[in-house]
Amino acid sequence: NPRHAVLETAALPTELHPFLLISYFHFTTFCAKMVDVKILMLGWELPPHNSGGLGVACLNMARALANQGADIDFVIPYTAEHQDTDFMHVISATNLDPLFRYGGGPYDSTDLDAKIIVSSGAKLSIRDVQHQYIDFIKDHLADFQPDIIHAHDWLTYEAGILAKKHYGVPLIAHVHATEFDRAGMGPGNPLVHEIEKTGLMLADRVIAVSEFTKRLIHEKYQIPLTKIDVIYNSLDDSYLNSDYEYHDDTYQYITDLKNAGYTVVSTVGRFTVQKGLKFLLHAAKKAIQRHPQLLFVFAGNGEEFSELVSLSADLGISQNVIFTGFVRGKKLRDIYSLSDIFVMSSVSEPFGLTALEAAHHGDCLILTKQSGVSEVIWSALEYDYWDEDKLAAEIVAIAEDPALRDSLRHDIQEEYLKLSWTDVAKKCLGTYRGAIKRRSQS
Repeated sequence: NPRHAVLETAALPTELHPFLLISYFHFTTFCAKMVDVKILMLGWELPPHNSGGLGVACLNMARALANQGADIDFVIPYTAEHQDTDFMHVISATNLDPLFRYGGGPYDSTDLDAKIIVSSGAKLSIRDVQHQYIDFIKDHLADFQPDIIHAHDWLTYEAGILAKKHYGVPLIAHVHATEFDRAGMGPGNPLVHEIEKTGLMLADRVIAVSEFTKRLIHEKYQIPLTKIDVIYNSLDDSYLNSDYEYHDDTYQYITDLKNAGYTVVSTVGRFTVQKGLKFLLHAAKKAIQRHPQLLFVFAGNGEEFSELVSLSADLGISQNVIFTGFVRGKKLRDIYSLSDIFVMSSVSEPFGLTALEAAHHGDCLILTKQSGVSEVIWSALEYDYWDEDKLAAEIVAIAEDPALRDSLRHDIQEEYLKLSWTDVAKKCLGTYRGAIKRRSQS
């Protein structure tokens, strides 16, 4: 296939020594094979049937790899229609509905054996679905012979281990978040820790979404640093190039307050202990005491929703706080557009795509030092997740200093535009190449 050619043989000088000529063609053949790499990608969700950023990252990464010539089978544990996935083969491992509807998304590892997923009148657990997923992969590999297995997060590691063990295919374990992240650096689920550690130990290479995550993997699971490649996420090109336009009537109340001089501070994500939202609410109270014209918008849902609503009332700031519930698509982009400041308050955030989305809409960013995205966005203000006083001071500083606000917006937009999913795909191909080469030499 000409579009997969890495080097053009027409450019080869005719006077090359025969040995160099043979070596050249061996090299181009190897490179062409790498561009034509067949990938079995193991994931747990894809948009629009996703409960967070994992599915978004998987979709954009797969698209970028396909644009580099990769042939991808992407296996998901449910059956549903997906938009804009004609660049790969999306394969359903079960006949189940999208799992996030039952709380069976990739972020909830607390009740693995709880029977929460409805199937033909019976109820299944996440572990039941994982076992069906593993059985499907075993059957699928009888017909599809990939060059590489690319497994995303702990839910698919067992299937990836099986593929490596029984079919001799190199395994890449991609870490978007660890159980330590999801548990807010608490103890977490011991079974998930065991699956994560086993998957990372048996993988040929490990991809981490940030240096922060790389260090965490090394410290908690004793995986050698030399085995881990850091590949940052990026912002979807279609997101950048879409014809999105904000309309004032979407959130009229917020618009009216903004026109009255309020500074809008937003946060977006799952309401879990990982996101540090209680610290944010306490900081909000301190900021409002110094600058009353602040409006805090909490967009999302999760196990802490009711607790956070009650806490805002207990702190006496409920008139300055809005909880929108779970939003996606245009309504989410409207929140970014209305916001002046976006806060990522996570206790532990491996990357944080929402920060890039907010930056695209012109928000100033305040990020915890415990977030991976802070490694690539240098113009954001930073703080430790527990430092409520510093967060409050940074919010007030931006609200009261238009020059600071304009400077942060300008510099941040220059930085996030340097990130590219094409670069992500090329780095992934480099990781594949190294894993395949080492396997062939062993």
